[in-house]
Amino acid sequence: MTQKPDIHITRRKALRHLATGAAAVAISPLAISSLTSAGRHRSNINSVTLALVGGAHIHAPNFANRMAESPIVTTKYVWDPSREVAEERRDVTGGEIADDPSVIFQDPEVDGVVICSQTNLHAELVPQAAEAGKHLFVEKPVGLNGDEAKAIADEVNRAGVIFQTGYFMRSSGVNQKIKSLLQDSALGDITRLRLSNVHSGAIGGWFDTDWYWMTDTEQAGVGAFGDLGSHVMDLLLWFMENDSPKACTGYVNEVLERYPTSDEYGEGMVTFESGAVATIAGGWVDHANPNQIEISGTEGHLRVTNGELFLRIPDRDIDASEPRTDLPEDHKHPLELFFDVVAGEENLPLITADEAAEVNRVITEIYNAHVQGGWVQL
Repeated sequence: MTQKPDIHITRRKALRHLATGAAAVAISPLAISSLTSAGRHRSNINSVTLALVGGAHIHAPNFANRMAESPIVTTKYVWDPSREVAEERRDVTGGEIADDPSVIFQDPEVDGVVICSQTNLHAELVPQAAEAGKHLFVEKPVGLNGDEAKAIADEVNRAGVIFQTGYFMRSSGVNQKIKSLLQDSALGDITRLRLSNVHSGAIGGWFDTDWYWMTDTEQAGVGAFGDLGSHVMDLLLWFMENDSPKACTGYVNEVLERYPTSDEYGEGMVTFESGAVATIAGGWVDHANPNQIEISGTEGHLRVTNGELFLRIPDRDIDASEPRTDLPEDHKHPLELFFDVVAGEENLPLITADEAAEVNRVITEIYNAHVQGGWVQL
């Protein structure tokens, strides 16, 4: 069990830290299970030997199960600073416990590593693994802030290894459909976007024990907004990849004060060079999230309500009375896509280190804008 750190950080000091060291710590275990149906495996690809490097992240148990259940993955090593955590994960994945991550990085039999450590360890672990030629799945965020994430991404790119991260929302058939609609300009010129990713984790005390480090800004970088908001920030930048973010502002706050250095909810606003404006929401104190996405354009409108896509394009006689069923199939979970690419499969939709670092950067600047009380140019 992760020990609670000593807390001697005021709310104001925490916000200053968030502004200079903000990151987007992924945590959405409720939504992640929806992608398990896409976990199909092909028999025409090679097997791979992997290691789990760090097991502290809230998604690590799920990832350990996926590593154990994959017919193409052999887990040779598990490492974590906590022997207890390493043993828990090894009991699922198999393999042996490494006393030091260098043992893993120096082993030529290891094809790649799955890094699920505390975020503040990424700046040390990821470059070492990349330099050793190990392919990388790095649980998001890449770094504690935009600058650190960019430096890490540069190391990954320099090494030329395969990279993947945990923004699983791209795998959804609904979100793939939205992406194609925007690429085809089906909604005309985009004017407004709203994206929301929230849950009741702080209300339910999800982080009180094993995952307490995720509320400690020194280890995780941010709280609720940066955590869940980063998932929809990734979607936003992916949807708008032919546009460029221009400026941002934001607001974060807490209501329960359950975790002394962590915000519990927030909203960010981003403007784009085209004139479009987007808002993203992230929070741990929400009992429901029925309206996940809304996008308006000069020729149409779409919304995602309770996971279903509704589309209205008047000139094409498309109304929003019924949810769309003409959706592409869900992709596999991002970790399973990583398995397949390392094993030799081509043309699968991975997320680049640069894309992950850009999410880090914009989230960081939204926190900066909150502290400054204004807008930050991107």
